[in-house]
Amino acid sequence: MPAANLPFSGAEYDRRLAKTRAEMAARGVDALFVTDPSNQAWLTGYDGWSFYVHQGVIVLPDADPIWWGRNQDTNGALRTVWMAPDRVRGYADPYVQSTERHPMQDLAKHLRDLGLEKARIGVEMDNYYFSAKAMEVLRSEMPGVAWQDATALVNWQRAVKSEAEIGFMRKAAAISEKIVDGVLERVEPGVPKNEIVAEILRDGVRGVGDDWGDYAAIVPLLPSGSDAAAPHLTWDGRPFASGEATFFEISGCYRRYHAPFCRTVFLGTPPDFLKRAEAALVEGLEAGLDAARPGNRACDIANALAAPLERAGIERGARCGYPIGLSYPPDWGERTISLRSEDQTVLEPGMTFHFMPGLWMTDWGLEITESILIRDSGPAETFCNRPRQLFVKP
Repeated sequence: MPAANLPFSGAEYDRRLAKTRAEMAARGVDALFVTDPSNQAWLTGYDGWSFYVHQGVIVLPDADPIWWGRNQDTNGALRTVWMAPDRVRGYADPYVQSTERHPMQDLAKHLRDLGLEKARIGVEMDNYYFSAKAMEVLRSEMPGVAWQDATALVNWQRAVKSEAEIGFMRKAAAISEKIVDGVLERVEPGVPKNEIVAEILRDGVRGVGDDWGDYAAIVPLLPSGSDAAAPHLTWDGRPFASGEATFFEISGCYRRYHAPFCRTVFLGTPPDFLKRAEAALVEGLEAGLDAARPGNRACDIANALAAPLERAGIERGARCGYPIGLSYPPDWGERTISLRSEDQTVLEPGMTFHFMPGLWMTDWGLEITESILIRDSGPAETFCNRPRQLFVKP
């Protein structure tokens, strides 16, 4: 029997599969091999910490998908995917991290059994979980196949969220709010950073009410002072210090759905340059939220943000946002649309983004961000509801 505790209905999975197959047909792809764990979960429900070994989903035009992975992980697949047990396939342990054989040799056998030895097969070539060696072995094992780069084919089908997905993101947002509220309460001069992170993780996993928290795709990021010029530093055991700003980049997560949320805390009296940056950033955020309307473009959000920052003499070289939803480590973005001046993608109702205009300057940093939903009309909705400001504690 298929898994009994699926996060979504059968109709929801049917909708996702139909969208994916339509895009496959448009590209002339006979079969698709999906390795991104987020895409695997979106299509089949598979949920396990097994993405450190080779695994994936074979999507066919006229039959249920096949989940393929390590033998010991097939039990996890049987408990989490919607397909029947005969659509779960495993490879033997001697293939794992071996110098004599490779799991893609086993996958090639399955693809040949499906009659795909001369087909056009799409693979996610530019993906964290698909290696150059994997591609090399598949080419060697199946020389008659026309391999096609299908990177982000499934990701793009995920851009517009269903009501059920948005519901999960609202639950994740409530957890994000709880985490940030805890940070604002607990951060004081002299408190070691690792102790605050322990509370962040505890709040995230405990969740809100009956909505338990899952692990986020990115660990908490919280650099202070001059280290806040670097956006992706984590933590150590040093204490928080007066006279420094610390941004907290976190996300609640519910059943793999995220709502990233960033706020900055200054201990003491902030300098004037930081207050001016705060004012410009908040003005830009408000303008960007107003531009985030259906029918507008991704670049319209970025350009609305940029104007107040430019007037304040602040230049950002990075994009200011990306799509979010279901994700696994190492990233909670969907790797499709970018909120930047060059991206002409038209915004549609149901799209969700982390509007993330972080400022990372030479020796300081400031993050005030929002996870947003493009509504049927009007400006974007923010998933979280907390003041957009630099929080100051004496």
